[in-house]
Amino acid sequence: MGTINTIKRAIKSFLTQENFPQHPFGTSPKADRETYLQLHENARAVTYPEIDEMEQRLGYSIDRKWLENLALHTQIVIKKSRLNYQHGRLLYAALHRYLADNIKYINGGVTILETGTARGFSTLCMSKALTDTNSQGKIVTLDILPHNQPIFWNCIDDHDGRKTRQQLLSPWLDELDRVVFVQGWTKAQLQRTGLSRIHFAFLDAQHTKEDVLIEYAYVRDRQVKGDMIVFDDITPGLFDGVVAAVNQIESDGLYTIERLTVSNERGYAIARRS
Repeated sequence: MGTINTIKRAIKSFLTQENFPQHPFGTSPKADRETYLQLHENARAVTYPEIDEMEQRLGYSIDRKWLENLALHTQIVIKKSRLNYQHGRLLYAALHRYLADNIKYINGGVTILETGTARGFSTLCMSKALTDTNSQGKIVTLDILPHNQPIFWNCIDDHDGRKTRQQLLSPWLDELDRVVFVQGWTKAQLQRTGLSRIHFAFLDAQHTKEDVLIEYAYVRDRQVKGDMIVFDDITPGLFDGVVAAVNQIESDGLYTIERLTVSNERGYAIARRS
């Protein structure tokens, strides 16, 4: 854990006082507990054969009971679009496959970068892949949302009062132990993380073409053959900037891209360094 503590100290020394949102999800719970529970039941009932096939092909799948419990507290929210947390399954399976194929060749542990932490769902799904494989490593995750400031999160836990993200995720201490949470705007914080190598990345912060390409360039310069990047929201008509960025990345020829569409509102891309 010495390396993680060193990174935490370095990042803390660079944090600046910026104008972050004070109440990003409002100042009170958005719905009662029963509404969140019903939304969870509705989301659980939807099947995703594309994700099932991907898990079978990669050879690994996350514990569904564990996933659903985490999703209830971090992915079941009040929003207009359909709730979909299949990226948790995708991230776990892809990272587990990567670790199975590569961890014996990695000295000092695997380094994972995530942009767009939100409530920490995807972060912990990746961390579970580390714990399940008993792999040494760390996840550095960036977001403008605070980690140690009590806020409402637009989730079922809001009925217990304001919580920090650390408190929200406290039932998953084993997974939390491998994570470094960084508050800040992605473009400002990327160069401050001090990462020299990134084995696996999940990019899900700002959804403009420019921002995605900036994040990609940072990761690209720290990866070698076989390393991976997962992109969220590859959805034409909804997130055209992300789609355009991934298309440009593919045309550059450094990565092979696999796209996975699970609904008309949600698509993903898995990029592997050639």
